[in-house]
Amino acid sequence: ELLADAIRQSFADRQAMSPLLDNKAERLFREYMLVGGMPQAIERYLETSDMGNVDRVKRQILRLYAQDIEKYGGDSKERVKRIFDEIPGQLSKHEKKFTLSSLGENAREREYGDAFFWLDESFLINRCMNATDPHVGLRLHQEDSTMKCYMGDTGLLVTQVFADRAYTSNELYRDILFGKLEVNEGMLVENAIAQQFRASGHRLFFYSRYSRQAEDRMEIDFLLIGEYSNAAMKARVCPVEVKSTKRYKTTSLDKFKNKFDSRVGMQYVLHPRPMRVEGDRLYLPLYMAHCL
Repeated sequence: ELLADAIRQSFADRQAMSPLLDNKAERLFREYMLVGGMPQAIERYLETSDMGNVDRVKRQILRLYAQDIEKYGGDSKERVKRIFDEIPGQLSKHEKKFTLSSLGENAREREYGDAFFWLDESFLINRCMNATDPHVGLRLHQEDSTMKCYMGDTGLLVTQVFADRAYTSNELYRDILFGKLEVNEGMLVENAIAQQFRASGHRLFFYSRYSRQAEDRMEIDFLLIGEYSNAAMKARVCPVEVKSTKRYKTTSLDKFKNKFDSRVGMQYVLHPRPMRVEGDRLYLPLYMAHCL
């Protein structure tokens, strides 16, 4: 609780926490990504500190999910299953967009719409929709055929990634925790940020544009709406870029700011580093996403 208070105060003051507290918060965030937020999983981790034991709990939760889909999915249950099983593979792609053709050669949005809605309303997934024209009313420019589909719980996503193993050991989880095992960490980090944003009450949107013109080609991970002090506290679009590594570029964010300058408020970069402020761009540690 003291650490949580320190994080909120750091965000409010726009001042980085001490290296000691920052390292502790970063470590806890990485543990949270692996354990997840399911009460049974957290309880087992607090009891045993053994992520192998936690993984068994999460596998049981996934089995219960499968039973719920079978029981309550109605006429859409087969399509719901296909979507749910496909999520890790779709998130592992660079752009992370959910491609309907992965569900079947002739799959169409209209036949899978009810299945996506069922999963989203059940909080098994978090859908993030493409806003084709980034104005304050993002929902007015929502493109239903282009979306990203995150797992509702990042800890369950980790278990899904290793579902082909009969058992995922504590040692393997520790290797992931300390960066000793090659895994698509960007997928896990972005999923965890989506989870925090939805828990904070945000609808999830992103911006994606392909163009032959390099200056118009960009991908923004998330779009939020927030009051902007440089515009008399009027609402503005706040682009958010998520970085899983300490070395990165902000090319898309720079392009977005240049193209939509009058609509843009604060810009946020969530990264595994301490906070820093550069004008109207705020670089925040990953564990601070819930403050937005």
